[in-house]
Amino acid sequence: MPTLVHEFDWPDRVVVGTVGRPGSRTFYLQARAGSRTTSVALEKEQSAVLAETIDRLLDELMAEPDNRFSIPAEAPAELVDDQPLDQPVAEEFRTGSMRLSWEPRTLQVVVEAFPIAEDDDDLDDPDDAEPDEVLVVRMPVGTARAFVQRTRAVVGSGRPACPRCGAPVDEDGHRCEQPDVL
Repeated sequence: MPTLVHEFDWPDRVVVGTVGRPGSRTFYLQARAGSRTTSVALEKEQSAVLAETIDRLLDELMAEPDNRFSIPAEAPAELVDDQPLDQPVAEEFRTGSMRLSWEPRTLQVVVEAFPIAEDDDDLDDPDDAEPDEVLVVRMPVGTARAFVQRTRAVVGSGRPACPRCGAPVDEDGHRCEQPDVL
């Protein structure tokens, strides 16, 4: 069966957002072009790592001695997107692995998200080598910087961390595993 590719070459919007309350939020990577929207679920940690990796990639490209790319050091204000996810959020799949690359011809960051692979006993079957679906988003560098800024804000807006042990503190309190310091 051929892979279903949800492809966004120059998206109108690409964001990470959440549904739910802190402590029980579901994170989504959402892309939109015109009236077509695709949302894939991902973990909070995946969101944070994706933002950090995109930021590092852009910084490395800026630092190249023969840098011929016009990469902004910060998110252009007109590209910052603080709006909620487009509704309704229809999850296409839960993200397992992701791949990040750079397309120098179009000056775009390319994000590929693949569904969690099912644990099959017959993993040597070559027909199972291709994923059933993939989300491919190609975003220009300014959009990528804005994506990083928003994703960091979304990840950081969860439950506060305990100042002693670093674990998240729920609305109904927290049982700290660290002994009291005298």
